[in-house]
Amino acid sequence: MKKLLLKILLLFPLFTFSQEKGLDEKFNEWFKPISDAWGGIVFYPVTFPGGVQMPLVIILLLSAGLIFTVIFKFVNFRRFPTAINIVRGKYDDVDHHEADKKAFVNQVDGDIVDTIAIEGKEGEVSHFQALTAALSGTVGLGNIAGVAIAISLGGPGATFWMIVAGLIGMSSKFVECTLGVKYRDIGKDGTVFGGPMYYLSRGLAETGKKGLGKVLAVVFAIMCVGGSFGGGNMFQANQAAQQFNSMIGASSTSAGVVFGILMALLVGVVIIGGIKRIGKITEKIVPFMVGIYFVAALVIIFANIDLLGHAFYQIFDGAFNAKGITGGLLGVLIIGFQRAAFSNEAGVGSAAIAHSAVKTKFPASEGLVALLEPFIDTVVVCTMTALVIIITNGDGSIMEYGVKAPDGVLATSKAFASVIPWFPYVLTLAVVLFAISTMLSWSYYGLQAWMYLFGRSKVSDYSYKVLFCIFIVIGSAVSLGAVTDFSDAMIFAMAVPNLIGCFLLFPKVREELVRYIKAIKR
Repeated sequence: MKKLLLKILLLFPLFTFSQEKGLDEKFNEWFKPISDAWGGIVFYPVTFPGGVQMPLVIILLLSAGLIFTVIFKFVNFRRFPTAINIVRGKYDDVDHHEADKKAFVNQVDGDIVDTIAIEGKEGEVSHFQALTAALSGTVGLGNIAGVAIAISLGGPGATFWMIVAGLIGMSSKFVECTLGVKYRDIGKDGTVFGGPMYYLSRGLAETGKKGLGKVLAVVFAIMCVGGSFGGGNMFQANQAAQQFNSMIGASSTSAGVVFGILMALLVGVVIIGGIKRIGKITEKIVPFMVGIYFVAALVIIFANIDLLGHAFYQIFDGAFNAKGITGGLLGVLIIGFQRAAFSNEAGVGSAAIAHSAVKTKFPASEGLVALLEPFIDTVVVCTMTALVIIITNGDGSIMEYGVKAPDGVLATSKAFASVIPWFPYVLTLAVVLFAISTMLSWSYYGLQAWMYLFGRSKVSDYSYKVLFCIFIVIGSAVSLGAVTDFSDAMIFAMAVPNLIGCFLLFPKVREELVRYIKAIKR
């Protein structure tokens, strides 16, 4: 830890110098063409009637969710109560009892994956910890700033389509996280290695597509590492630093560096402990920060309870009768779908990495837990934000529908402050906590991908963690818009190899679901 701190402190003059000389702006100018080219590929737009556009990757994500919802007979609704009971621990005795090993054989490359739990190495975290670890990677600034921007563009009706897309995304999470547990690998010391890298390489090898599986796994891992440094790290640190500095009235580069160092120390202490420590922290941070945000939203709603009915009317009416919105009904639908996809990342494959570490011998049990993630992230948190904005924007003081809000965080802050004057301070705390929790989860995602590419050595482990902490300071101190745009494209590029694997392996998911349902009915 001392060596990590020393390396970060040594970088302090470099960051200050780079800001004074404007090197970050020059780097942005140099890197922007690369970022734009890559973003143009990943977010290739499909134009619909009315001139509205939607990135092809978002269409793929939503289509996958809809197809899996149908294939698994609306598992997102039918098995919702079962998912709640799993998190509550109702089926723990079933999940941990000794079972017939013949029913669990799944041997790939010499590893009997499904007997790992029976052999005594069942994973590293509980169902609840795995859920909160994954949630911490998705519940964040998108729920605060992204929702405000979506509503400013699509009006209240965008909220309805966000909810629909969130419900559809639950099925994608179920599929990818079931596969994550089924094909995970566990080291001799009990450390879990899982995620799309493993079910792409191992799962597709089972189906006779070993070469394709390895290629897709490597592509996914490369994208995941890049995304972890950018969107899962620098962007989070940058937004948290800006919000914090605006509250204390600081604007210098030095203030950003100091904030970044403190953030790097906090995150570094946690991630050095691995997924067990990350799980212990996120199981406290996530309910706390969502609770704070939820209570504040309820205060706004109850203070304006007479306007709640009209807010819901605006949501449903705007969803099917969009006036003054570019593209009309289709435009509102696309805006809502895009916001949900960016918010919960269902189908991207990132959450499967966190859920793979769960203590279970039934992969489908964690797949069912995972479907709660888009529900909490999109259906609950995003909807609460939307209601607050719609209720407080009755006089148009927060935003003009159909015109993009320049700053989503500011719009949400104004909405809350209209009833709770001191809420910007609470929002600052929420933004910082959201940023920290997101960085914790993405540090684990990136580390798993890094070690898949470079091996499971101590050198590989600590080299990634040191780099991750350094990027926190960089993100807090300088403006690297083109880099974060590039990394966002890398995150969504993960969806392509992941969805290919999910479509080819969904019969395995069906088998696991049937096996688990039989087990809990005994």
